[in-house]
Amino acid sequence: MNKNIKNEKISKIKKLLSETEYILIGAGAGLSTAAGNTYSGERFEKNFKPFIKKYKYYFPDLYTSGFYNFKTEEEKWAYWSKHIYMANTGLPELPLYKKLYNYLENSKKDYFIITTNVDDCFYKVGFRPNKIFTPQGSYKKLQCKYACHPGLYDYTKKVEIMIKNIDENNCTIPSWLVPKCPKCGGTMFCNIRGDKYFVEGDAFNYGKKKYSEFIEKIQGKKVVLLELGVGFNTPTIIRVPFEKMTSQNENFHLIRFNMDELACTIDLGDKITLVPGDMANSLELILS
Repeated sequence: MNKNIKNEKISKIKKLLSETEYILIGAGAGLSTAAGNTYSGERFEKNFKPFIKKYKYYFPDLYTSGFYNFKTEEEKWAYWSKHIYMANTGLPELPLYKKLYNYLENSKKDYFIITTNVDDCFYKVGFRPNKIFTPQGSYKKLQCKYACHPGLYDYTKKVEIMIKNIDENNCTIPSWLVPKCPKCGGTMFCNIRGDKYFVEGDAFNYGKKKYSEFIEKIQGKKVVLLELGVGFNTPTIIRVPFEKMTSQNENFHLIRFNMDELACTIDLGDKITLVPGDMANSLELILS
């Protein structure tokens, strides 16, 4: 983006944010990537050397390797313990998320966040549960794979134990560490939306209720919708609804940050501002 054009957009966005009554944030994988939670390159290769050696081209990055069909539960959880740790439980506070938290808290604006991310980065920097809806779940919580009951289990500590017991020659963990459903004794998996067995749970229902209340409250008000790195994997959760809300409300303005996926399904005219390229850099300028 031309430097002068970028500066003009940054100034426009700052003005929109200063004048708005409410801020609705929709966050996707692009935000976490910009913040440092990357799924490929050196970070992936450093953490998964034995797995890359064993599974070769099936393991080009963390996202793709998550679809591998492991032959045994011992193999699966050797991999998934590291996946969960790298993508969620082992993550520290990420500075970009903290800057967003400080900005929103200091702005005194009423805000809400809906995110398809399952890394819990918003919670890590201090955002309260009544301000967040995470419809896709969380990596750190496990459920019965076939949802024999609605229980969810925080596996933060157990993941660390699994990792310490990985046999890197075979990429396995001991059988006694394989998670088993406490009700049916069957397979467990991360509480992330992927099929009809996804357990929504209390946190999901609470977040959904708070999101619905916020959407109802902002009707007819002056609102800025900040869409941060939302792609096309699940566009019906954030991307499409944000466009529809903007088109249907006179005082809504959508600001879309995305590396390159800027296309809009609705002609929003001057009610949308598109910010391509390095989102971390753009947000640093806006939130400072």
